[in-house]
Amino acid sequence: MSKEANVSAESSTNKIQRQDTATLPNSNIINILPLRSGCVYTSGYCEENVWKMCEDVSTRLPSELLHCHVVFVSNKARTIPLWRQRSGETEDKLVIYDYHAMLLYMPPAERCVVYDLDSELPFPTHFHKYVTETFRTDQVLDPDYFRYFRVIPAAQYVQNFASDRRHWRKADNSWLKTPPLYPPISTAACSHNMDQYVDMDQSKGPGQVLNLTQIVKRFHQQTTSS
Repeated sequence: MSKEANVSAESSTNKIQRQDTATLPNSNIINILPLRSGCVYTSGYCEENVWKMCEDVSTRLPSELLHCHVVFVSNKARTIPLWRQRSGETEDKLVIYDYHAMLLYMPPAERCVVYDLDSELPFPTHFHKYVTETFRTDQVLDPDYFRYFRVIPAAQYVQNFASDRRHWRKADNSWLKTPPLYPPISTAACSHNMDQYVDMDQSKGPGQVLNLTQIVKRFHQQTTSS
């Protein structure tokens, strides 16, 4: 992802607190990932950061990967406003990305949580809170800024995603953004297919493309443990 601009807006300060325990506060959800500081992270490579999180879950808690989804956010204009981002330079931490990616975890009968290493919100954050503070609403935005979401099963993403990191190459082949230290992610059949994940054309590509209202309906679940 690349940060294209900063814009000012209000933001909420209410937070659920991340606890260093086996379960998340106020729920029965197992915390499937280590602390933020324990995750593999490279600035600007959110798609690879998410792939590394999925890889970690598949290694340590493989049965839980079935309840995980990778979500890419973008639109045709490649201009998506997200609030509460750590790279934001204004008080409300708003940035305009061309795309972004995150990991969702929703075990049966529990509220969905979001793992986003680029967010200043707790790691993880309950889905409804994350959406409310990160995406807010499309109703006040120009259509060029509407957010669309490609939702992919995490197991499928780990198996099929590939990137040669060309989107961060200059014309002279030098780097616009320093790449991760590990080799590019590839499969036996493919070295680069990242564009199909960022593309929000509903007629092609992996997973399912949803608008903001649709993704909220799919993943916002209240339970008696809330």
